[in-house]
Parts: sequence; structure tokens; C-alpha cells
Amino acid sequence: MTNRAVLAAALIAQTPWANATRAPLAGDASNRRYERLTDPDSGRTAVLMDSPPGKAESVESFVRMANHLRSIGLSAPEIYAEDTQYGFLLLEDLGDDLFARILKQHPRMERELYGAATDVLIDLHKAPILSLPSYGPSLMTELAALSFTKYAQSVLGTHDTDARERFEYRFSDILHNETSGAKVVVQRDYHAENLIWLPERTGVKRVGLLDFQTAMLGHPAYDLVSLLQDVRRDVAAGTEMRMVDRYITATGVNDHDFRTAYAVLGAQRNLRILGIFARLATEYGKPQYVDLIPATWAHLMRDLDHPALVTVADLLRTALPAPTPDHLDRLRPK
Repeated sequence: MTNRAVLAAALIAQTPWANATRAPLAGDASNRRYERLTDPDSGRTAVLMDSPPGKAESVESFVRMANHLRSIGLSAPEIYAEDTQYGFLLLEDLGDDLFARILKQHPRMERELYGAATDVLIDLHKAPILSLPSYGPSLMTELAALSFTKYAQSVLGTHDTDARERFEYRFSDILHNETSGAKVVVQRDYHAENLIWLPERTGVKRVGLLDFQTAMLGHPAYDLVSLLQDVRRDVAAGTEMRMVDRYITATGVNDHDFRTAYAVLGAQRNLRILGIFARLATEYGKPQYVDLIPATWAHLMRDLDHPALVTVADLLRTALPAPTPDHLDRLRPK
């Protein structure tokens, strides 16, 4: 047994799942690992999260956010047991019915599922906020610049430093102008592969929430962008339009300002994703993320058509290489 296996077994031994069978679950882009535990007598299940300190986000952040989300009536996993020193959690098992999986089998459910997920954001944004780091213009600009330092650099072997600096200056100004105002808790990876359909529950509780440990305080449009400009699945244009309308109507935010922020934050998020996916492929040997870059690029190009982004749109279209087959091949591990 590895040291982490021994530590995990020690935690499990203190719970009702001491005699459970264990099977690996699919992970995500992080260094976290997951297992499903099944009690042979009762059939009850739980999920073990293995999040090594120093290599993945702290489990304390997950626990704090999970407790907050449940306290306001949302379906985050209950925490059964925790070892915050070594990075283990035993969690409520919300099942396997990810939105992405359900929608492959039942595409006509798209508006129902996305409506429920939008309503979760409406409730979350009305609730009291936690004390969390700010996802503000400086950090967002820095992360958007990964499209230069990781994506363009990996494709071209270099990047236009002058263009990057001009982008950072202009984009920071755009973010300051268009995404100011009251902040809410943003989960930052709020999309169909992190949402679980729980039809036996009611209202917003029908949406099981995962992967929220990096939550910060940011603009209300951010998680809606994550949900609707999903690089992993195509959300119908009509669904996107209706969900933005649904959010604006329910919250009473200024229509023009919100839609502008939505486009600006969409550009920021997709620029960040370009850099992250390139890094995952070239530095971590995960070529599957290269296949998601064309969808990311398509979302970015659409966002850049918004007038609020006119000062950076042509610069980005010139400085960043389009994801042609040849360019994508340069990102794949050799």
C-alpha cells in the first residue's frame, strides 16, 4: 500500500463504510482522485475524495463551500468524514447522472435542466456571501493572458510580447469598466459535467453541485457564462438566449449592463481556457484537452464581436493562432 492508501483506509475505517468495496470514479483536470465506496450489506454508497496537499485545492475550501451551499438550500454533497491534514473527504454520493450524460440520452431535456441550473444561480446570488478572495480585473487579466504565454507560445514557439502587454492594459480597463458592481459567490466551473440531475428532489435541489472548491467573489454573469458557453457540449443558441433572459428577469439586473458583462466575461473565460487546455496537453500529457480548443475558440470569436471588446478584438485575432489542424497537432504530446 502507498502512504496515501494507508491514510485513506484509516479514515474509512472510522465510518459505516469500513467494509465497503471500492471502485475508481472518473476524475477531472486536477490532481484529485475519486472512489465510490459501496457497503456490501446495506448497499449504501459514498464517494472518497483524495486531494493531496500541495498538489490540489485544499479540502477545507470544499468543506466550507459545501456547507454554505447546503445552508442556503442547494444540493452540495454532505460531508460524512474528513481528514483535512492529509486531504481526504468522504462525501455523499450524488450519483452518476451528470447533465452532460443525461443530455446525450435525452437532448429534449436541455431547457428543463438548464432552467433548473439557472435557477440555482439566481438563488445563490440572492444569498449572503462568504468571505472569499476576489475574482477581479487584475487576476482575470492575468489568467486571460495565458492564451499568449501557454497557447500561442506552445503553438508558435514564441508569442508577441508587445501584443500581450497591449492586451493586458486594454483588457484590464474593459473589465474595470464593464464588470464592476456588487459581487456574488462564483463557483467558476459551473457546467454540464459538474452538475448532477436529481429528479427525486424538488426545485433547485434537483441540481447536484460538484467542483466548487475554487469559488471566489465575482460578477453575477460569470457562472452563467460557464454554464451556457460550455466548451464540452454545444448548448443550443435558443437555450442560451432564454437562460440569459430568465436570469435578468428573475433578478432585475440592468439588461444592457448584464449582457455586456456576459460577453466580456465570456471572452475572459475562453482566453483562460485556451491557455489552460494548452498547458494540460503540453506540460501534463493530457492530449484530450486539445480536442476542446476549437469549441473554445468559436465561443471566443463570438464574444469578441461585442462592441465592448472592440479595443482588443483585432489584436487577439491577429496575435493568437487559430486552431487549425496543424496548430493543434503542435500541442499534442509527442
